[in-house]
Amino acid sequence: MKATVNWKGNMVFVGAGDSSGFPVQMDSGSVNGARPMELIALGLAGCTAMDVISILQKKQQNITCFDVEVDAPRAKEHPKVFTSAAITYVVTGSNIEENALLRAIELSATRYCPAHSMLSQAFPIDLRYEIYEEEANGERRLTCQGAWQEVPQE
Repeated sequence: MKATVNWKGNMVFVGAGDSSGFPVQMDSGSVNGARPMELIALGLAGCTAMDVISILQKKQQNITCFDVEVDAPRAKEHPKVFTSAAITYVVTGSNIEENALLRAIELSATRYCPAHSMLSQAFPIDLRYEIYEEEANGERRLTCQGAWQEVPQE
């Protein structure tokens, strides 16, 4: 993969990767674009989200809403790297199977998501989930929540 950023003045850059060519505007002050570290967190969230939703759809889970939240605190001193991350998968639907979600998270974390694989070597990443049942009145009810833990291989 190759990527290029082009300076547009002040601290604004527009970048694109060679595989998609899709332009992404960046700015160090978040006024005219995303900050580069935000894009790293978004890349992690997007990578694992695409894996998990794809697996859940193959498992025929009835999902009506799916969000992936990343909380990644940063060091106080420069270069202000991420010190850890907590990813929360928030799944809403009808009769979502907890085991199906756990398996999807496991496969993303251990096999499919290169962003998770790479970043987990730099800092710890906790994987959490919440499953909500969609009610007839449009509300939702939390049915279970928990965390996925990798089982160490002997």
